[in-house]
Amino acid sequence: MKKKVLITGGAGFIGSHLADELLNFGYEVRALDNLSEQVHGKNCERPDYLNPEVELMVGDVRDKKMVERALAGVEAVFHLAAMVGVGQSMYEIKEYTDVNNTGTAVLLEALAKNPVQKLVVASSMSIYGEGLYQNAAGKPVIASERPLEQLKTGQWEVRDENGKELQPVPTSESKTPCLSSVYALSKYDQERMSLIVGRAYNIPTVAMRFFNVYGTRQALSNPYTGVLAIFASRFLNDNPPMIFEDGNQQRDFVHVRDVALACRLALETSEADGQVFNVGSGNNYTITEIAERLAQVINKGHLKPQITGKYRVGDIRHCYADISLAQKILGFYPQVDFNSGLSEMAEWLEGQIAYDRVNEASAELAARGLTV
Repeated sequence: MKKKVLITGGAGFIGSHLADELLNFGYEVRALDNLSEQVHGKNCERPDYLNPEVELMVGDVRDKKMVERALAGVEAVFHLAAMVGVGQSMYEIKEYTDVNNTGTAVLLEALAKNPVQKLVVASSMSIYGEGLYQNAAGKPVIASERPLEQLKTGQWEVRDENGKELQPVPTSESKTPCLSSVYALSKYDQERMSLIVGRAYNIPTVAMRFFNVYGTRQALSNPYTGVLAIFASRFLNDNPPMIFEDGNQQRDFVHVRDVALACRLALETSEADGQVFNVGSGNNYTITEIAERLAQVINKGHLKPQITGKYRVGDIRHCYADISLAQKILGFYPQVDFNSGLSEMAEWLEGQIAYDRVNEASAELAARGLTV
C-alpha cells in the first residue's frame, strides 16, 4: 500500500523536485499550491515541469477549508509553502507574516484535529543570522551583527569586541538563532510552531534548515529568489550580475535534488523526529566565485560581476553548513557536485525566458532606505 503524502507549495521549485523523489520511491503525492504570480507568472497554470502523477489542488495554505480538503486521506505532510526572500520581507511585512506564520498556524490547527504520521517543515539557514566564527586562538565565537557605521565605511568582515577580524567556520544546528530579517523571523516561527504543536499532539515532526538551494525550475523572473537564479536572469538578458558588499561573502550552495533526498530521508527516519537538520552541501563559495562560474558554463564570461559596495539590510556576511548531524542521523550525503549541478542548470537555461527585474527590486530597496 502506497503512503499518500501532501506537499504544501508542491508546484514550486523545491516542492516539484521533492514530488519526483517521492514518486520514484512509490509514494502517492498531492500538492497544495496557490500558483503565486511572483513564482509562476501571470498565467498561473499548472507548471509543465510538475509530474503528471501529482494531484494538484490550487488553493491557499491560509484557507482553512482548502487545507482540510488537502489533508483528507494523507499520512504525511511536507510543509514548504512560504513567501521567500530577505529583501522583500523587509517591506512586505504583513504579507510575509500572513503567508508564513498564519499559513503554518492554519495547517497546524488542521493537523491537531487530524494528526498525520509525520510532518516535515522547511526552515532556512537565514535563521542563524551570521554563521559561526572563531577567533585568532581558534575558539568558537557567536558573532554580533555588524554595526552600520562599520558597513558605511566598506569594512565588511565580522569583528570581535576588540575590532579583530573573526574567521568563519561551518555552522552547526547548535548555533543560537539570530534573526536579522522578517523572512528569517517567519521561518523560525514556522519551525518552532511545527515542533511545538507536533510534540503536543504526538505528530513526529522534523525541521529542515535549507541553505542556498539551486537547480532547474527556479523562478527566474522573481528578483527575490535564490542568488543563482537571479544571476541567471541577469545573464540571460545580457546584463552583469549585481553583487552587494565586496562579493567575498561565503555561502553554501546545495542542489535541489539533494534537498529532495534529505526531505525523503527525514520522512523515513524515526530517529529524526523532533530534531532540526542543516541541509547544505558542506562546501562554501564566495558570491563572486558563484557568478563567475555560472558565467563560464553559460558562455557569458564577458559579463563581469558588478560589485555594488552596498549593504542590504538583513544580509549577513558568512554562513555555510556543518551537515554532520544529517549525515549521522539521516544518512544524508549530497549526490550532486557543484560542477555537474551548474552544467545541468546551464542546459536548462538555454530554453528559458527570464524577465530581469533586479534593477526594479534594487530601486525598491534603495527608495525604502534598505541599502546602505
